Amino acid sequence: MRHPLVPLCALAGAALLVSGCSSESSPTAAEQQAAASAAASQAAAKDPAEVGADELGQVPVLMYHQLTEKPASVYDRTPADFRAELERLAREKYVPVTARDFQTGHIDIPAGTHPVVLTFDDSTNSQVRLGQDGNPAPDTAIAILAETAKKHPEFKPVATFFVNADAFSATGSARALTWLKDHGHEVGNHTDRHQNLRSLDQAGATKAIAGGQQAIVKAAPGIRVTSLALPFGAMPQEAGVAARGTGYRYDGVYLVGANPSVSPFDKAFTPAAIPRIRSAGPKDADAEFGSSRWLDKLAAGKNWYVSDGNPNTVAFPRASQDKVAPAFAKQALPY
Repeated sequence: MRHPLVPLCALAGAALLVSGCSSESSPTAAEQQAAASAAASQAAAKDPAEVGADELGQVPVLMYHQLTEKPASVYDRTPADFRAELERLAREKYVPVTARDFQTGHIDIPAGTHPVVLTFDDSTNSQVRLGQDGNPAPDTAIAILAETAKKHPEFKPVATFFVNADAFSATGSARALTWLKDHGHEVGNHTDRHQNLRSLDQAGATKAIAGGQQAIVKAAPGIRVTSLALPFGAMPQEAGVAARGTGYRYDGVYLVGANPSVSPFDKAFTPAAIPRIRSAGPKDADAEFGSSRWLDKLAAGKNWYVSDGNPNTVAFPRASQDKVAPAFAKQALPY
């Protein structure tokens, strides 16, 4: 589903869906590619009832930190753990989308599949490290994502990396952030020095967030930053500062959380406080709040987001009609 406020200019070259989107008399290669992708998505759409579509269902936003062979905290996972979790997601027909696309309702995935948002905090070298040849180092998050996508073509190798200043030191911020942008990943803000925003006054919280924003833009000019993850999940005392301040404006603010998010098309969706689920094994500490248990619950209860394959509609069982956010009423497709 595409957010109603997202411009459709990219489709102009194929069908002139929006007049004035391009001053060119013929479509550019990028416009042609976007139009072809949209046409393919439309062709892949199925009758909502046939696939049990429910685009008002829950979406897991998974949270990762360090990948290491010797985990030192509940936030660490081994590369093998991460690889196994991605394999599970692929088997269960999850398709990754970025936080940016999720929070704005731009969920363009095949019919019968489920969106998942993969998020990484703290910009560690175990997440992103490039070799001299420019390729991801073995057992890094980006390498494992690429390996999984190669085995499972529907599994998009995209994620959101919430970074601090001096991100990915082994590679260098400029090189790493540019690589992420060029390969379809999202770069989000995690403040400049990972400050606990609740411990700061309004000016201090704003400075910490703006500092992170500036560090990203300085390292890789042209990156559009529209998402923020709160260090420690701590909301500023003045909550509005998280999403809006001098020098930054975010469509989504992410917590630490312990449960799936409601759909962005649900009127209960709160973009300024989106919960996440810590990646964890079924027997890890606080496992009941971790990814293994939640994925079990979603699969068993079927209370998950199921796409109808059409990015321009919000399909769901008619009994859920009263849950649709007013902004998406025109795209609603109850059955």
